[in-house]
Amino acid sequence: MAQGQRTNQVLIPQARQALDAFKWETARELGISVPQGSYMGDLPSRVNGSIGGNMVKKMIAAYEQSLAQGSIPK
Repeated sequence: MAQGQRTNQVLIPQARQALDAFKWETARELGISVPQGSYMGDLPSRVNGSIGGNMVKKMIAAYEQSLAQGSIPK
């Protein structure tokens, strides 16, 4: 799907830039090179899915950590 045709929605629009940076960081950690122009539509679904899956794992771990510390994000 092309860059301007996103079907997912960010609940906090101001977070879009941070989420994109998080996506590229996760891709680099997995050893996935981000294509020029950041268009990832040419990559297989499995590759893009692994990026998203690892992002979710990191977000869950961060939330669990905040619960363990007694600071529950709202």
